[in-house]
Amino acid sequence: MYTKISGLALLLLLIVSCKQEKKAENSSVGQQDETRNLVEINKLTEKEKASGWELLFDGKSTDGWHLFNHPDAHPVWEVKNGILGCEPINGSGVHGDLVTDEEFRNYELTFDWKTTENGNSGVFINVQESPDYIKTYQTGPEYQLLDPTHVDYAIESKRSGCLYSFAPQLHPAITHPAGEWNRSRVKQMDGIVEFYLNGKLTAKVDFNAPEWKEWIATSGFKDSPDFGMATEGHIGLQEWTSNIWFRNIKIREL
Repeated sequence: MYTKISGLALLLLLIVSCKQEKKAENSSVGQQDETRNLVEINKLTEKEKASGWELLFDGKSTDGWHLFNHPDAHPVWEVKNGILGCEPINGSGVHGDLVTDEEFRNYELTFDWKTTENGNSGVFINVQESPDYIKTYQTGPEYQLLDPTHVDYAIESKRSGCLYSFAPQLHPAITHPAGEWNRSRVKQMDGIVEFYLNGKLTAKVDFNAPEWKEWIATSGFKDSPDFGMATEGHIGLQEWTSNIWFRNIKIREL
């Protein structure tokens, strides 16, 4: 009896140990895609390459990005362990939003992101860079990134995946808690934009439609005459009041 119990305990111990080793191995190598296949972080699969995808973040540097309106500045944004992040309080460098060197019109963008408890940030599209604009949000609509514990989460049009302040999520989408990765997607074709969060379509708007201009006229952006008017521009990552991290930033032009 004792021998059987000891043998069973040993077997269970071996199984648990193997699972832990496998989990550790997976977390150090990469992540699982939607088909639960292990993929490397900040790498393109052969299928992605064949479909025209490119990396916007190489996992090693901020090459291809610069501080909004200050291309020669050393930004507070840093790359650590394959993750592009901004820690406004602890970081060193010039503060501000990070934008792509290139401008994009028709494209599909995907990225992973996570934040801290009470975190608040965003990704801007169609950003116009000029001395006439002090902030990215004066021209670029925002894909909202918000931790569920943040006070603004009670405002449905300000939850993650929303086009900030425009409308509630089209389909309810879960925002993973602080410290856990979320996956987002943006698709723009001739000014028609779709936002996705963790596989759910959360926003859709036509920047050419009268309804969009009517909303701007009654929104908090009514005093920014160029807000939401462009259908081409830079992609921007917001530095706000909390830590934010990104990885797997990929794009393909359509």
